Amino acid sequence: MPVVPVTSADLDACEISWFAALCSDDYAQLGVPDGNLRSSWEHCGAIVREAETQGFRNILCPSSYQVGQDTLSFVAGCAPITSRINLLAAVRCGEMQPIMLARTVATLDHMLEGRLTLNVISSDFPGETAESGYRYRRSREVVEILKQAWSRDRIDYRGEIYRFENLDADPAKPYQRNGGPLLYFGGYSPDALELCARYCDVYLMWPEPRERIEERMRAVHARAAANGRTLDYGLRVHMIVRDTEAEAREYAEHLTAALDDEYGRVIRDRAHDSISLGVAHQARARELADRFGYVEPCLWTGVGRARSGCGAALVGSTDQVISEIERYRRMGIRSFIFSGYPHIDECRSFGTRVMPELKTCSLPHIYGRVPPNVPATPLGTGVRK
Repeated sequence: MPVVPVTSADLDACEISWFAALCSDDYAQLGVPDGNLRSSWEHCGAIVREAETQGFRNILCPSSYQVGQDTLSFVAGCAPITSRINLLAAVRCGEMQPIMLARTVATLDHMLEGRLTLNVISSDFPGETAESGYRYRRSREVVEILKQAWSRDRIDYRGEIYRFENLDADPAKPYQRNGGPLLYFGGYSPDALELCARYCDVYLMWPEPRERIEERMRAVHARAAANGRTLDYGLRVHMIVRDTEAEAREYAEHLTAALDDEYGRVIRDRAHDSISLGVAHQARARELADRFGYVEPCLWTGVGRARSGCGAALVGSTDQVISEIERYRRMGIRSFIFSGYPHIDECRSFGTRVMPELKTCSLPHIYGRVPPNVPATPLGTGVRK
């Protein structure tokens, strides 16, 4: 029984996703830079191709001002090298003028033939320090404008930050129908919860003790219910899966064996979300962990010593990891975003050991967003004006 009502209550499958390390986040050992694992097009593209080969249904493409790939450029480059996997593009709201962002999203969605999903983020821009409430108001206006562009013939918008009058929405019509690309969202502040509750489809969480996740789901659902909506829920967590628990724990120890804690702090602090409430929750989980870094029997917080954001991994045997995923699924989690170090090797490890035992789905298809044929949009089969 789910912790709270979820949109896909009767779904007996999950969207299983991997992670493209676009933001200087791939290591054989945490805190030890390796030139062969740099966030280049060659390496990150290879991660996406491996994830598709292993049967993952989506892949998160993050956004940050670090040496690596620009998210939307990278997603565009993935269109001709993939055919089945969805791409979850992180969009930092306000970074691009909203009308042009709507056109960019429409272009990408057509290039991918409906395989685009969006992760709405509200972090500061490089060189900017903005008040949290303002950032979320900016994000809300961007999302409202996107939804107008995807669902109306004209765009008319009068907000605090953006104002547009009677603009043609044809250039912004995406491939997907019934609301356009799904919106995924993660955030902990009251303003963040309200934005997600009003407009987004999937609320993403980072790993914490299970009771904390349940509390988070209840808080988000309360806001969604106040807006007459339900949501689906997702979990972003790292993976270390081996044939035995002992092998998995041994690899976890190896992963941090060369880590200098001061350099780990430098890595954490250079991320744009390093002072967010979500990151504070990850730090709290590390404080609650035992001397080996485990805050629950299979939940290891060692990753967070050298990473801002998602800072814990499920560590265990194949059977243990499958059982953990099933427990989360019964809680109401419908989307999982996994990753591991190094990303290609762990993608293959998880893919061969665990993926054959999971029933997977594409949430855009479950939501009825992807049409069976090319749609009658200006970039599809619509009448050219």
